[in-house]
Amino acid sequence: MASIPLLRLNLSLPRPQTLTRKSYYSPLHLSSSANLTSLLPNPLRSTVHIPSRRRTSSSSIRPVSASYDSVPVTDRLISAAAYFLPFFNGLQYGRFLIAQYPRILGPALEPLLPLLSLYRSVPYASFVAFFALYLAVVRNPSLSRFTRFNAMQAVVLDVLLALPMLVVRIFSPGQAGLGFKLMVLGHNVIFVFLVLCFVYSVAYTILGRTPYLPFVADAAGRQF
Repeated sequence: MASIPLLRLNLSLPRPQTLTRKSYYSPLHLSSSANLTSLLPNPLRSTVHIPSRRRTSSSSIRPVSASYDSVPVTDRLISAAAYFLPFFNGLQYGRFLIAQYPRILGPALEPLLPLLSLYRSVPYASFVAFFALYLAVVRNPSLSRFTRFNAMQAVVLDVLLALPMLVVRIFSPGQAGLGFKLMVLGHNVIFVFLVLCFVYSVAYTILGRTPYLPFVADAAGRQF
């Protein structure tokens, strides 16, 4: 009889729980393993980030167009011819340099002698050419702005070249002394500046590009 209570006691005791496969993987364990695997890189997927190339449309690329392609030949010739007015009227400032370097400046100016002699043969040629250029070209709305601007720039340059000669006639420095040396120096500087402006302007207008002369372009641009 004493064994019966012991048997009942053994039967009443709970059995120790065995770790099964289902209980081994707890929710905490599953979440930690999921987090760990999410941190590990996928062997079948590249970890290097390759930026995607943008497709540039043809409309976003602006073509670079040269200005000389859009200027007609007639506009170039008229603009280049306009700069002969200040050049012919300003040759008087080069008499000292021409006399000092005749072998260099003589052959350089020789191709322009026929045009210069034709220009000097017309009575009051400077006044006629000045007003003809201003009224027929600068004030002509049918011409392009390229031609009108270059003509106006030549007119302004011709007016500026007349101012030093007025100063010389007013003060009359004479044929010797400090005043004469300053006059010769001023004539040489003006002539060199005139030649550079002439070559630069004619070359640019023939190429169809707009020349901008110092001290002249601003005054010419205000007229438009």
